[in-house]
Amino acid sequence: MTDTALPLRTRPRRRREAIAPLDFTRRRWLKAVLLANFIFLYFPIVALIAFSFNDSKRNITWQGFTFKYYEKAFNNTGLHDAFMNTITIASMSTVVSTILGTMLGLILHRYKFPGKGPFDSWIHLPIVIPEVCLGVAMLAFFTMFKIPLGLFTVTVSHIAFSAPFVAVVIRSRMSGFDPALEEASRDLGASEWQTFWGVTFPYMIPGVVAGALLALTLSLDDFVITFFTTGPGSTTFPIKIYSMVRFSVTPEVNAASTVLIVLTLTLTILALWIQARSDKKAKADG
Repeated sequence: MTDTALPLRTRPRRRREAIAPLDFTRRRWLKAVLLANFIFLYFPIVALIAFSFNDSKRNITWQGFTFKYYEKAFNNTGLHDAFMNTITIASMSTVVSTILGTMLGLILHRYKFPGKGPFDSWIHLPIVIPEVCLGVAMLAFFTMFKIPLGLFTVTVSHIAFSAPFVAVVIRSRMSGFDPALEEASRDLGASEWQTFWGVTFPYMIPGVVAGALLALTLSLDDFVITFFTTGPGSTTFPIKIYSMVRFSVTPEVNAASTVLIVLTLTLTILALWIQARSDKKAKADG
């Protein structure tokens, strides 16, 4: 007897397929909530970018497409000086924090020494403590030693909170490293330095580049710590935009903010791409 010949009450009920609690893609209501949250979070950014091309002095109504506020922002001397300060600080802090973070990551991955646990926790404090507290602490430190606030103090502050992030990236990269490669190099007659530069460092390069781009991104858009440690003549791009927003949110401010968003997003995507590519290659090799 076929199923179609059975009465409705005697037909076997079709089992509902169980859905895992974290299987987000199969729950429509959850997808709708996620979509609503994404719109709520990212619509202001999209609106800011769109109104940077608005041919109006106000952000209330759309009156046409124009590039004139980008031209006005590029010709703004204050914005130009602030942008150059930001690039100078970000470049110097990226180089130093990349070197320090790479050394820290390698040391913490490879060596065991007394007090490693507390030292490991201590150097990662800038990642977990609020930026306001770190900014106040840096300001108190510079005031205690009577160091005048300026480009130097901002750069040192950026190095302090960027280096731990670089160390985390380097440790993640080195977790897939096979020590047998170094042993093979030494067995073939290479010295410690030759092994490091010929075997270890080439493996670290994707992590070093990703860490450097991450440090550059953190330095470019930092506001809170910079606000506490900046001085006369060292105003950065985010601080300058904040000072302009206090009076009015004009299309010129939107244009300057859009430039910073594009620059930060580009560097972040590049860092994530390098990190993902290195992880994929490490899995393929391992």
